Amino acid sequence: MRKEGKFMKIKTAHRLEVVSEYYFSRKLKEIAALRQQGIDVINLGIGSPDMAPAEEVIETVVCESRKPENHAYQSYSGIPALREAYANWYREFFGVQLNPENEILPLMGSKEGIMHVSMAFLNPGDEVLIPNPGYPAYSAVARLLGARIRYFDLTEANLWYPDLDALEKTDLSGVKIMWVNYPNMPTGTRASAELFTALTAFGLRHNILIVNDNPYSFILNEEQLSLLSIPGAKEIALELNSLSKSHNMAGWRMGMLAGHSEYVSAVLQVKSNMDSGMFKPLQLAAVKALQQPGNWYRQLNEIYRERRNVAFEILNALQCTYDKNQTGMFVWAKIPGESQGSEQFSDSILEKNQVFLSPGFIFGSGGTRYVRLSLCTEKSRLQEAASRIKKKSIIKQEIFS
Repeated sequence: MRKEGKFMKIKTAHRLEVVSEYYFSRKLKEIAALRQQGIDVINLGIGSPDMAPAEEVIETVVCESRKPENHAYQSYSGIPALREAYANWYREFFGVQLNPENEILPLMGSKEGIMHVSMAFLNPGDEVLIPNPGYPAYSAVARLLGARIRYFDLTEANLWYPDLDALEKTDLSGVKIMWVNYPNMPTGTRASAELFTALTAFGLRHNILIVNDNPYSFILNEEQLSLLSIPGAKEIALELNSLSKSHNMAGWRMGMLAGHSEYVSAVLQVKSNMDSGMFKPLQLAAVKALQQPGNWYRQLNEIYRERRNVAFEILNALQCTYDKNQTGMFVWAKIPGESQGSEQFSDSILEKNQVFLSPGFIFGSGGTRYVRLSLCTEKSRLQEAASRIKKKSIIKQEIFS
């Protein structure tokens, strides 16, 4: 019998013991609490675009939402017009031919795809190669599914590319999937045909599914590359992409998976048991977004370029070092040698300057000496952050001079 004042909890699944609340979820609560106290925190940690999609994209979702017939359940594999638009997009910008009938699967964001791909191919005990530093979701999903994680290091000395020679000296017989992410997050490293060629050959030699997570290919990046452009890649590779960053549609949850029809079909088996299709007006709006000309991306990048210049000022004031040729909507920077670590460095800036930067440790042990600064903030706010940090730096110099 339930006792007054006590709640008899149902015990949660064991799988929750291997994952914790997402770092940003916890940090956003902390920032929200500071703001409630009247403290003006400038959040430069989250990569959520602050600009709107093209006007015709918004108009499309508004107009199509007024049609009663558009509110019904939709196909699990997306409307034909959306798959065709994705195929045209890949042909025009990536030089990749995809069959819209069976080589493209629209998703509710590419993050959904990480789970669906993993569920389609991983059994408990299978090994997964995951980059360090890398996107935390790769590890979280692997743990939830009972897979064994094998991290491969990305280092500044190796230009943030995987050391495939070192990996080949290890036993790879239990590895099922290798996650890669180029253009890279968090390091901003560009993709290259040489890297993708080497990864394709590696996957073919060892029968490992190489999955490239590719949502940053348009931001501050002049050349779009796809892993699927490499001859033979479709035999052993999949690619995720998204409209979140390239078209300012993060909250719309519009992504895609591309690859060989048999691989895509396997993922669809999972997806069709998880949702009931996407809202048709959103899909039609995504079609419009994918039809934007090259000038759309150029104008967007002009804004990001101006913001990045201010970000460099912030990092210079913090005595961080960085590569000016990074791509994507972040700047990855090495913290000063005397700093204890990225978490302490980030917390100190938050406390002293009311500016939040992502500590690199959340991306793995390879990020413990780095921070990540987001460009998803208006230039004026970035300038305010720079002003705060420069002011504190001047005071510090005066004290110790």
